[in-house]
Order: sequence, then C-alpha cells, then structure tokens
Amino acid sequence: MLPPFDPETIPVRSRDDTLPAVDPARLRADWLRARFARPPAWSPEAFRDIGLEPSGGTRAASVLVGLVERSQGLHLLLTRRNAHLQVHGGQISFPGGSRDSGDVDAVHTALREAHEEIGLDPARVEPLGTMPIYTTITGFAVTPVIAMVDRAALMRADPQEVAELFEVPLVFLMNPANHEHRSWNPLDGTAAGPATPRRSFYAMPWTSSQGQRYFIWGATAAMIRNLYRLLIA
Repeated sequence: MLPPFDPETIPVRSRDDTLPAVDPARLRADWLRARFARPPAWSPEAFRDIGLEPSGGTRAASVLVGLVERSQGLHLLLTRRNAHLQVHGGQISFPGGSRDSGDVDAVHTALREAHEEIGLDPARVEPLGTMPIYTTITGFAVTPVIAMVDRAALMRADPQEVAELFEVPLVFLMNPANHEHRSWNPLDGTAAGPATPRRSFYAMPWTSSQGQRYFIWGATAAMIRNLYRLLIA
C-alpha cells in the first residue's frame, strides 16, 4: 500500500489545451445512443504507474457512468466517498463496486451497486454500453458502464458509503483544457524520472456555481478521459 498523500499538492506538469473539445452537438442523449449503438474504432489511453503496478490478481468491478439530461445540457453523476472507507475514502468516484457471484454481467454489477450506494432504481437507468476495463493500482479491474439516468429519478446516498452526490456539466469534462497531468516519485516526493517509481494521474478540478470545489482525479479522471477519447473519435 502507498503512504497517504494529498493529490492536490502534486504539481501540474501540463494541461491538454492543444487538444480539441468534444463538439457540443455530440453531447446530447440521441447522439450518444447512436455512438454506442455503432461504436467507432478507437484506442483508450494506457495508464501506468512505473514500479507501482498492483501485485497479485485483480478483482472484477463495475462503475456507473451516469449521464443526466438537464436544461443546461448533460451532466455526469458523481459521488464523494465517505472519508472512513478503507479504499479510496473521501475521494470523488462513480457509483460502483466489486462484482458479486450473483451478478449476471458488468452492467448488472453497476446497476446493483448504484442502487445500494445512492438508491438509484435500475428501472430509471438506460445502459448505453461499456468502455474497456481500467485496472486500478489497488487491484480492481473496473468496467465503466455508460448510461442515461432519468432526470426524475429519486436518489438518496447511503451515508455509510457516500458522503455526497453531485453532478458536473459534461461539457466541462469533455474539454481537455480542463485535464491536468500530475506526476511525482511517491518514495521521496521528488519529480519523477524516466526510470524511477512514478505516480501519474489526470486531475479535473471543478468548482460548482455555489463555490464548492471538487478535485476529480485518479481512476475516475482516467475513465472520464477515456470517455473523451471515445466521443472525439
């Protein structure tokens, strides 16, 4: 296990402000349905922490990448995990978790976990498709399940797992100018060299209209980045 650290203190190495943002015409429910019905050839980004890969096997998991259609456009549904949780406590994440033996597939896992964590009725969710598995440094092989969530769906966070439920405008997240590259050597806190142990991650800090700051980073940001790659293809 890595020692605790504050990801917001890690320096920003670069931002992707030279890459194009996803055309707003593509950030609509009808366009997304068509894209997942006929997905293009595309390559997800490979994320690798040098010298810090998970040891042993991995555990299958799924997350629900839920999109809610609001009057201002599509919003992405996210949670802040309860700070007392052993794994990723206090971090921004998608609803989701490990696959149970009774789960039929990755979609079933994501819907079940979302119902347990935020009280989302699976009948109010329209799965569109999945993205390639993302393997976390903590050993979870995560399948992101992209889905439309009924704007009228009632949700209530389980306080044992989720401290907060919130939404971020998809147009913000699909603009690479808001994607920060951060990396460092976790053994001594210095800048990471080409052969030294290295933690590298994307961060997408966002501030709500009420002034609340959310630091989206790590696996959640990586899966958002791959959603960008799929929609821009």
